[in-house]
Amino acid sequence: MSAMIPLVFLVVATLCGTAIAYLVGGSAVIGFIISDNSNFLAALPQRVFSQLDVFAFLAMPLFILVGELMNRGGIADALIRFSLTILGRFKGGLGHVNILTSVFFAGVSGSATADAAALGNTLVPVMEKQGYHRNYAVAITAASSIIGPIIPPSIVLIFYGALMNTSVIALFAAGIVPGLLLAVMLMGINAFFAHKDNHPGGRDAEIPDFLPAFTHALPALSLPVIILSGILFGIMTPAEAAAMAAVVAALVGFLYRELKLVDVIAAARRTVILTGAIFVILVAIATFGYLSALEQIPQRLVASIAELGLGQTGYLLVVNLVLLVAGMLMDVKAAVALLAPLLVPPALLLGVDPTHMGILVGFNLTVGLLTPPFGAVLLILSTVTNVNYWVIVRAVVPFLIAELIFLGFLIFVPDISLALPRALGYLS
Repeated sequence: MSAMIPLVFLVVATLCGTAIAYLVGGSAVIGFIISDNSNFLAALPQRVFSQLDVFAFLAMPLFILVGELMNRGGIADALIRFSLTILGRFKGGLGHVNILTSVFFAGVSGSATADAAALGNTLVPVMEKQGYHRNYAVAITAASSIIGPIIPPSIVLIFYGALMNTSVIALFAAGIVPGLLLAVMLMGINAFFAHKDNHPGGRDAEIPDFLPAFTHALPALSLPVIILSGILFGIMTPAEAAAMAAVVAALVGFLYRELKLVDVIAAARRTVILTGAIFVILVAIATFGYLSALEQIPQRLVASIAELGLGQTGYLLVVNLVLLVAGMLMDVKAAVALLAPLLVPPALLLGVDPTHMGILVGFNLTVGLLTPPFGAVLLILSTVTNVNYWVIVRAVVPFLIAELIFLGFLIFVPDISLALPRALGYLS
């Protein structure tokens, strides 16, 4: 009966609108008390600090700052014009441009919400003006924004790597192929709808001249090159690459004459607020993780899995279902911090590669950003574009189904994510 007390507290506090950090932290402290582990609370501050004193966490606020500077610095416009020169003449060309721009964005900010906000403001109105239905323009913007947290640098993968003691560089390398394959798949779906619904575009479409568009976009295009080459070839750590990218993003914004000092200050303020909120959650999660280790919860889960006879594949399917539901309801970083320490260790004991597991966790929770009732990308686009939330939900369903099928391929074919880091020598 006493074991129900933390659960009751969690439910009541949730219904009262309590923040996730207080939900988890309060439930964990109650759990310490009712499980006769209260004497271990004296060691809690040291335990929490040791879990947060991780160098990889330094890259996270810097990449958040990069995304904030990009949103304010006119970088989206430059990337859109350049993407138009490459794909603008295809049927449904602006849909392809939307996806390709998300790939470029992914190589800089690693944030689905930043991508959605930027392209919702810039590309959706352009697509509607060219003859696309607004609902479709918003849906493909939502679907393509999911590429952001998969292709490095990814804030979600940094988060996972630091929490689970997994190489962030290996995770970054593992995200490249799945992210690019996802982009190709979305382009295929866009091509289908372009011919089915007679979307604009084709050989007669008016597109910018390549050389001027490329020259204008070159400073923005340098950002992913700096980040990826620096990290993957061992020139810079993720934190150093993030710091370099933040400096370059600011310089590019000033070069485009879109970024002002007041914007830089606003971006820095927003970064501090987000980072503080994240670390409060991390403290709460570290408290829960300490209790979980004392009570041997992962080991108990493994024993239960063995009794059920699920095996590796069966367990992965169950875990991904849990993560998908969590992604519908929770912030992605909070869900990673709460669920990864609980669900990942049993998977590793069953033989799942930790890098592969990181890609599954990151992609699954990110897909949750497209799912009701609290899909963050859908909420952002509904606000930015003034399209009804449930209208967006209906429009995005075909893309969501395709991304769930793609998730299934990732589960059953680990080499999609592991081949590149293995080739680069980051995995044995």
